[in-house]
Amino acid sequence: MINMIRRSAVSFFLGSSAIWGVSLSHQASAASASDAQIQALQHEMQEMRREMSGQISVLRQRLARAETHASPTAANAAQARRVAAANGQPLPDSYARDIRIGDDSANTMNVLHKADLGTPPSDRGVSSSWASFRAATEKEEALHMGGMVVGFPGGRPTISTEDGMYAMSIGLAFHEDIGGFMGMSPRRGESKGDFAGLTENARRLRIPISFRYKNWIANITPDFGSSSHDGSATLYEANLNYAGFHNTIITAGYFQPRVTEEDSESSNEFEMMERPAITDMVRNIAAGDARMSLGALHYDKRWWIAGYLTGQSYGARSAGNVYDSQTGATFRVAGRPYLSKDIDVHIGLSAISAFKMAQTNAAGGAARTSVAMSEAPEVDLTTTKLLSATVGNVGSMWSAGPELGFRWKRLVLKGEYYHIGITRGDNTAGSVGNVSNAGGTVNFQGYYGAANYTLFGAPRSYNIKEGAFSAPGVDHAFDPAHGYWGALEISGRYSVADLNSGLGNSLTAVRGGQQTVWSGGLNWYPNRHFRFMLDFNHFIVSDNSVAQNIMGRHGNSVAGRIQAAF
Repeated sequence: MINMIRRSAVSFFLGSSAIWGVSLSHQASAASASDAQIQALQHEMQEMRREMSGQISVLRQRLARAETHASPTAANAAQARRVAAANGQPLPDSYARDIRIGDDSANTMNVLHKADLGTPPSDRGVSSSWASFRAATEKEEALHMGGMVVGFPGGRPTISTEDGMYAMSIGLAFHEDIGGFMGMSPRRGESKGDFAGLTENARRLRIPISFRYKNWIANITPDFGSSSHDGSATLYEANLNYAGFHNTIITAGYFQPRVTEEDSESSNEFEMMERPAITDMVRNIAAGDARMSLGALHYDKRWWIAGYLTGQSYGARSAGNVYDSQTGATFRVAGRPYLSKDIDVHIGLSAISAFKMAQTNAAGGAARTSVAMSEAPEVDLTTTKLLSATVGNVGSMWSAGPELGFRWKRLVLKGEYYHIGITRGDNTAGSVGNVSNAGGTVNFQGYYGAANYTLFGAPRSYNIKEGAFSAPGVDHAFDPAHGYWGALEISGRYSVADLNSGLGNSLTAVRGGQQTVWSGGLNWYPNRHFRFMLDFNHFIVSDNSVAQNIMGRHGNSVAGRIQAAF
């Protein structure tokens, strides 16, 4: 086909040359002809030239299309040269053959600009399907180099093959906290505890690394941060995922099973710096970070469901005293019964159970089972937990409760309630903690209500892949010279966690305390990758038996966070 087109082009050029020769002969004999005849011939010759030029142009276009079909590399090189020349950077042929840039020069100039916009990337490894990954790569307008694709799908640096079959990405979740406590002077008989006036903590330093082969994804995410004091390193996740079924992700390995609405959100999207105390305690019953898990989640536009069988957490056997590992399960279902452009209604139910408790070796080789629950005042700048309870002689443990959420334009309201039940077993010889050798059930509870309003930027929206509300979006990255300031939101929350049970019975009572926290905060996003948070907490803890809080304690904290997310 290409040779035929080329022969046709050559024939036209030869014909043109012949006509030109004829015209010269006519001009040689025109001395004896009239001026009218000469003008007529010249006019006819010009018409023929125009017609032939048009035909040659058509043939050239057909030739270019044929060459593009036969050799995309040649077309890519030509396109790369045009884009480079338009930007004042001539490109040698040796480089042009290995680079393909977008469909036009404008696309290449928008790649970095678009990377600034949108919501923060997740703090977890990639779990999207092969089809979704390819669509995201095309949407983000990746750079093609020698058969490889370099881009930022979802805002995360990624290298893949042209078809997305093989891919590797590396991300970052960096949370650096600084702040302190006020009004924490102890009364007589109490010790102050770890409540510094000014301190710092590397809360999260995660580096999610993902490897893909088609719909199979392996995630490894080390974490060099800490929930209360930095300087230690651990594992956040190490798992294998299969995403080949429609809107379904099957996971096996060390993972954070999704339970409760707050826990389903990425930490890069939290309204406040920390989760409410009750949801943090609930998730740690049989989920939490780096929990050995096997299960799946499925989502659609209006509903979300997930269930996992879980085992021990990473590092649980490091002390060498685990007699038998824990076995448990999680389940969460959520839906949107009503949605529109301005409204989202969210309802859900979460349940979690440790139906076989971990046992540790006691003196003489006997097994003992106990549960220790404690929580900081919703800011992780202290190692002292005013809210704390230990229950011994435990047979099983569970929790369940509803989720509610509502979005109207820029306003998001949400809340959750959870009941925690601990059933005592018959292992009375190993009873530990502040509970005697008695049976019965220990009952804890907690709840929270939160409100959030986006002052400027794209408001929070509903994320169907998480079954939860996402962070605000950045319509225009921070650029004061043009009046762009990113996104800003204000949040407030009321949270209660009660670890008191059976206080009327001295034999079975558990006095862990009741903690109430009033919180307010501001979150500013200059672009999708960075966030600055400022939180104020006023907390009240009563009816506790720990040394820092014999008669009850209250105080305040002010803390800020610097966040980077890729």
